[in-house]
Amino acid sequence: MTLIVFALVDGVHLLDLAGPAQVFDTAGYDLAYVAERPQVVSAQGLPLAAGQTWPELTGDDLILVPGWRGEAALPETLLTRLRDHHRAGGVIASVCSGARAFGAAGLLDGRRCTTHHDLQDDLARRHPKATVIRDVLFTVDDRVITSAGIASGVDLALHVVALRHGPARAAQVAREMVVYARRNGTEPQASTMLRHRNHLDDTVHQVQDLIDGHFTEPLPLPKLALAAGVSERTLTRLFTRATGLTPLRYQQSLRLEHAEHLIGHGTTVEAAARESGFDDARMLRRLRSRFRSALPG
Repeated sequence: MTLIVFALVDGVHLLDLAGPAQVFDTAGYDLAYVAERPQVVSAQGLPLAAGQTWPELTGDDLILVPGWRGEAALPETLLTRLRDHHRAGGVIASVCSGARAFGAAGLLDGRRCTTHHDLQDDLARRHPKATVIRDVLFTVDDRVITSAGIASGVDLALHVVALRHGPARAAQVAREMVVYARRNGTEPQASTMLRHRNHLDDTVHQVQDLIDGHFTEPLPLPKLALAAGVSERTLTRLFTRATGLTPLRYQQSLRLEHAEHLIGHGTTVEAAARESGFDDARMLRRLRSRFRSALPG
C-alpha cells in the first residue's frame, strides 16, 4: 500500500491539507503526518497533532506539502527529505504556497510549476530558473507536482489516483466525495463564474445566478430583464458595466467553458456542443477559434 506523507508547516491551510487527505483516504491509501513539533497551528486557528519521526519511504510513496499562510521557516530536515525522496524516484506534490518548499530545496529549477494566482509573481521572482505556469490547476514535471491552491489540491490528488489506478477509480472517489467533476490540470484557476463576480451590483448578481443555473437553455434578454425587474436597456448597461460582458456573451462564455471541459474529458465537439446548449457544432468551433486567436503569443 502506497504511503502518503503530509509535511505540515505552521500556518498550514486546512483545506490544502484536508482536501487531498480526504481523496487519498477514500482511495484506500495509508496516511502519515509529520512536523518539526508535536503540534502545529493551522492558518484558521485549529491545532493539529503530528509526528516528528519520518516513516521509511519507498519510491512508490508520495510526500505532499500543503500550503501555509505567511513566511514560515522551513526546516532543513524537510528540504533534505524532499530532495532525497525525489532523487530516489519518489513523487513529491505541493498545494498552493507549498511550492515554496520545493523551490527552497532546489527542485523547481528547470521545471514547470504553479501555485495560487496571488503567489505566482512571488514564486517566479524567488526562483527565476523555474517556469511558473499561470492560470492552470496543477502541473506535473518529472515527478514534481504543484497545484494552484485550496480546492485544487483535490484535483491534484484525484489526478494521482487516476494515474495509479485509472480514471474510473478516480471518478469513483470523486463521486463518493460528492465532487462535481475531476478537472484536468490545464483548466483555469478561475472559472467564468468567478472571474465576473467581482462587483457589488445586486441586480447583476441576480441575473448571473439565473444564467449560471440555466446557461444551456435559451435565455432571451426580455426574460432576464423581467426576472431582474428592469428594462432590457438598463440590464444590458448594468451587466456590461459590472462584468465587461453583455448577458449573451456571459452565457456564451459559460457554454464555451463547459464544452471545453467535456472535450478535455474525451467528448466529441458535436456532443459537447449539444450538451452545452449550442444549436450546432459550428458555433462552438467559431467561439473556440476566436478564443484561441485572442490568447497572447
